[in-house]
Amino acid sequence: MTDKRPPSPIADALASYLRRSGFSKRIQQAGVIEAWPELVGPQIAAVTAPESVTPDGVLRVRVATAAWANELSLMTPRILARLNDGRQGRVKEIRWMPGQLDRPRP
Repeated sequence: MTDKRPPSPIADALASYLRRSGFSKRIQQAGVIEAWPELVGPQIAAVTAPESVTPDGVLRVRVATAAWANELSLMTPRILARLNDGRQGRVKEIRWMPGQLDRPRP
């Protein structure tokens, strides 16, 4: 006897696959980069550029100056709380790296 179930919507099948494979966590981690300006606000976003998130949760962020990198390192616990709010893929650490931001200035 065969089990007659209706087909699953593709979105449900994909979500299930992503959870089982572990990709869901990585996608949520990577989402931090795209949502960076909304998560940290315009003042911090103006002097930073997130670059990557490692699988173990280390976010690398380029910062316009060493002074800003120092200031942001003091704010790291609050920023991590904002980044991880409601996300399965967690950012565990932020590495603030002073240097040239790779984007056009307005």
